[in-house]
Amino acid sequence: MVPATVPYFVLDHGYSYVAVSGLTLAAALGSSIPQPFIGVLVDRHRLDWLAAAGVAVAGLGFGLSGLVGGWYPAVWTLILISGLGVAMFHPAAGRAARAAAGDSSSAMSVFAAGGSVGFFLAPVLATPVLVHFGVPSTVLFVIPALVVAAFLLRRHQAARAVAATPRTGADQWRPFLALTGIEVVRSAAFFGVNTFIELYWLTHLHSGRGRAGAALAVFLVGGVIGTLLGGRIADRVGSVRTVRWGALAGLPALAGLAFTGGPILPLIFAALAGVALNIPFAVLVKLGQDYLPSRPGTAAGVTLGLGVSIGGLFAPLFGLTAQHHGPAGVFVLLCLTPIPAFLLGLLLTDPSRTKSPVR
Repeated sequence: MVPATVPYFVLDHGYSYVAVSGLTLAAALGSSIPQPFIGVLVDRHRLDWLAAAGVAVAGLGFGLSGLVGGWYPAVWTLILISGLGVAMFHPAAGRAARAAAGDSSSAMSVFAAGGSVGFFLAPVLATPVLVHFGVPSTVLFVIPALVVAAFLLRRHQAARAVAATPRTGADQWRPFLALTGIEVVRSAAFFGVNTFIELYWLTHLHSGRGRAGAALAVFLVGGVIGTLLGGRIADRVGSVRTVRWGALAGLPALAGLAFTGGPILPLIFAALAGVALNIPFAVLVKLGQDYLPSRPGTAAGVTLGLGVSIGGLFAPLFGLTAQHHGPAGVFVLLCLTPIPAFLLGLLLTDPSRTKSPVR
């Protein structure tokens, strides 16, 4: 919801590009930095109830951010709190999802696609509400967050009785660090597109608000497709190859998005960019848990945390670029991101070939 609301903070409160990128930074700080530490706690103490609490905190922080007017410090703090709710959710949810998915990348991609669907639904739901009622209407989205949190809390009692089979093998930190680097690059590219694509359509392609919202929706639908497609590809050709192919596919997709014009072609490349950037998403989550078999919560906290959130830490860089060169400059910069992602992918190893024997 935060990237979907950013253009309306610009339009309703007159925030600069740097200011709105600061809101994305707040969400990233709250969600990405605490997640690995929360993952350690989840592995040690089975804090599965954090999934429900995280949804509630995320919804409350975001929903209240529109009610404080244009007072930037209050908005920034509430978005930070919302990000903390995301940090609470992912490690517990990722651990439970892997226990249910087993070794199937396709099954894990269904869980990861839930997040991608959320990214898609945000502009679809938020745009008409924000257009008609303005930024204060964010409070309406507190209700579904609390409903889902209550449902998860009820399911928590049943889930406690199910003990996951412990995974065995030595933790492989070196390829896990390379994987973490790929997540950082992938997330930066995703957040850059997600945050500035509507402003790019409005200011560079000179489209209306409706078409700009459609561009974001097309990009996010591509993300859902890419997430599900990546899991199926990984089950057939292997996780490492899928990650590398996804990085390579990002180069022409992002270049087409940055350098084409007209009413149709940029939309096509927006969809392709969404597919390419998300092909490795679920695969990286599962691969991270394969590298750290004894720490599934920690691995999920890092991979999901970085994959969903840490790209926002690059928001000030993108904001400064947009301030001096417009949103079009941001998309030119994003064309470079697949290169380090592919190079880091060369450092990944097949976890099935390096597992320690089970004792």
